[in-house]
Amino acid sequence: MGNSILNITPLRRMRRLRSSEAMRDLLRENHLLLDNLIHPIFVEEHIDQPVPISTLPGISRIPENALADEIRQLYALGIRYVMPFGISHTKDAQGSDTWNDNGLLARMVKTIKSAVPEMMVIPDICFCEYTDHGHCGVMKNDKVCNDMTVENLVKQSVTAAKAGADMLAPSAMMDGQVKAIRLGLDAAGFEDVAILAHSAKFASSFYGPFRTAVDCELSGDRKGYQLDYANGRQALLEASLDEAEGADILMVKPGTPYLDVICRLRQETHLPLAAYQVGGEYAGIKFAALAGALDEKAVVTETFIGLKRAGADLIVSYYTKQYATWLIEEKN
Repeated sequence: MGNSILNITPLRRMRRLRSSEAMRDLLRENHLLLDNLIHPIFVEEHIDQPVPISTLPGISRIPENALADEIRQLYALGIRYVMPFGISHTKDAQGSDTWNDNGLLARMVKTIKSAVPEMMVIPDICFCEYTDHGHCGVMKNDKVCNDMTVENLVKQSVTAAKAGADMLAPSAMMDGQVKAIRLGLDAAGFEDVAILAHSAKFASSFYGPFRTAVDCELSGDRKGYQLDYANGRQALLEASLDEAEGADILMVKPGTPYLDVICRLRQETHLPLAAYQVGGEYAGIKFAALAGALDEKAVVTETFIGLKRAGADLIVSYYTKQYATWLIEEKN
């Protein structure tokens, strides 16, 4: 009997390293800080009250005249990074309001920096919120024209930098956009403005809530310029091109359905990586929590850690403000 017990007794008991909370804390491989999170905000011009977004419970379009107060509140919660999206009432075929020094994009950046100069502003650089057709660039023969759109992206980027943006997040998925923006910024004297490139942005159904949030429903789809969600190697190639063109940070969007891409990209680059936990990911957790199906705080934390474990250094999430609030509640 003694010999048989010895034969089955494991020499390495992994449970020893999980035996107490102190032991688990000591050996935890991945940690989440509020400094790892970027908070997207929706700002609408010409409204007086916040507009709740039905597809994103708990999230509202902020009136432009309330933006400064919102930024001060976010900063008080410990949030240091925001990504503003404008809901424009001045739309046209090209989204020209975005390169107007007095347009919504420029005004948002100026307002944020004026309210809290220390807040890092990382505006979305795209056109879908500003075009009357809802696509991410200039339409020609019923398709988005890559090169004409890139020219406009450069104008938009310089305008945002001039307004005070610290970093730009180009998301249009146009070929060559990072190189053109980098050269345009440098030529205009904005060498220190960084680029967080939407390098692997997939044509995803998870964007549905976002399109409601920014009022950019469109005819057709974006499959001609966003990545096919079946293609992992193509995503890595897109990211490598952005890195070669001067991107400072590479981003995978959406996040959770593409953990494999984040993980493989982490093995191929030394640049910081970001993941965008998009509207559909947020809504899936939020609606399930409202139905009592899961522990919201625990699941949000688990998904954040999952993104970090896959290789993300930074996470853009609509849960950032809620997470900051939870952290304060824990301290109190």
